[in-house]
Amino acid sequence: MLKIQNLKDRQEYIEEVARLTQSEWGEKVNFEEKVKNKIQKIKNNFNNPFYCKLILLNNNELVGFVSIFEQDCKERENLSPWYATMYVKEEYRGNHYSKILNDAILKEAKKRKIKRIYLKTTLENYYEKMNAKFLEKLDNGEKIYYFDL
Repeated sequence: MLKIQNLKDRQEYIEEVARLTQSEWGEKVNFEEKVKNKIQKIKNNFNNPFYCKLILLNNNELVGFVSIFEQDCKERENLSPWYATMYVKEEYRGNHYSKILNDAILKEAKKRKIKRIYLKTTLENYYEKMNAKFLEKLDNGEKIYYFDL
């Protein structure tokens, strides 16, 4: 059975989320130390009113996660908050779980009275299918999109 949960309420998944996050977006050098730091950063962020990390579980097995961050783009620090870290484990891809996570994070953002949320990506024609609007292309090739809520 699929279920969306807030990681703050299911902290037994923090280490797995930290490992997957570091594997996907972080450096591989000093991996274990970086995972340990990421675990602490996640726990510290639970006190940030902008921060949210939702996890998708299938019978208590982690399928994926998505986040809201106050800031996720050094080039555009004037934009906030950010939809970030959309991740679905490889073995679960192709089952529309990213749509479930997308809908859940946008619903959470609305609940928090967020009117517009931004995201950056290198994916082509992915978030447009979820009704994201293109804003601009960054010098590094990433594109910024937004959702009006």
